[in-house]
Amino acid sequence: MAEYRNIIVTGGAGFIGSNFAHWVVKNTDAHVTVLDALTYAGNRANLEGIPADRLTFVHGDICDADLVESLLAGSGMGAADAGAAGAADAPVDAIVHYAAESHNDNSIADPAPFVRTNVQGTFTLLEAAREHDVRFHHISTDEVYGDLALDDPTRFTEETPYRPSSPYSSTKASSDLLVRAWCRTYGVRATISNCSNNYGPYQHIEKFIPRQITNILCGRRPKLYGDGLNVRDWIHTEDHSRAVWEVLTKGRIGETYLIGADGERNNLEVLQAILERMGKDPEDFDWVRDRPGHDRRYAIDAGKLRRELGWSPIHTDFAEGLEATIRWYEENRSWWQAVKQVTEAKYAAQGQ
Repeated sequence: MAEYRNIIVTGGAGFIGSNFAHWVVKNTDAHVTVLDALTYAGNRANLEGIPADRLTFVHGDICDADLVESLLAGSGMGAADAGAAGAADAPVDAIVHYAAESHNDNSIADPAPFVRTNVQGTFTLLEAAREHDVRFHHISTDEVYGDLALDDPTRFTEETPYRPSSPYSSTKASSDLLVRAWCRTYGVRATISNCSNNYGPYQHIEKFIPRQITNILCGRRPKLYGDGLNVRDWIHTEDHSRAVWEVLTKGRIGETYLIGADGERNNLEVLQAILERMGKDPEDFDWVRDRPGHDRRYAIDAGKLRRELGWSPIHTDFAEGLEATIRWYEENRSWWQAVKQVTEAKYAAQGQ
């Protein structure tokens, strides 16, 4: 098993990246350098509680080749939090690449930022990893595989052909292909993981589960796309973090690993579970216009990850994980209240 003592986590102030940063600091001896542009989905507060001697925060853009080069060369501290040196002065062992524009509705409205961040940004990081021979792990999504019919008994595997449906998933598919090419052509020590839908603390309220929770907390009726039968494969973000660390430290170079926890549920089931756990009538919601090109079903077969690396999920009780997530949003209103009105105004303008 490889050991990594100083890792860069791109997008580490976002939802999944910040949960990974917390997990790494809690469960390993590694120092984490977070590189994040702090767009609307990134929040410096997501990293609160991590000891200063274990975290370096760099406010910057993954498309900034000079900045990325300086971080890997060990000279990028000028862009970092004051006093955050220490272990960060050691050579970078690995890049774990979470940074991405990831919201489907936004990609439909304006795909340009998705092409820039997800494609150009990944290219910039790969070039730096190639120059400095740094281990590279790329975080991707099950959405690159398109969707499955509701009555299809199969699930996505590492051999499933790519068939992306949206500008978002198309740019993630493009970034996956760049990683594969840089691994084969240039020998970059890279792996890829494609994960199913995450849930848990620190998720932006534009996303499905936190949007419904915060609507109820604000006295608004939750909203449900289309017929509500679209199926997503849910995994708690802590289980995702654990899986990524397993792939980073034990995964075979050049390989892709799918991450999922056998958590298939349709959107109606999830919404009604939220309503019931928050003391509301399960029919107390509004139907809204469906998203263009809305994928019907995602389902992950994580057999390769389980067999080769011995990973399995800890959060296997979705109801329990959902209750904990609801409590987090109840107890952290100051984290999301300031952006709630703006987020809902955007949805209203789209008829959603």
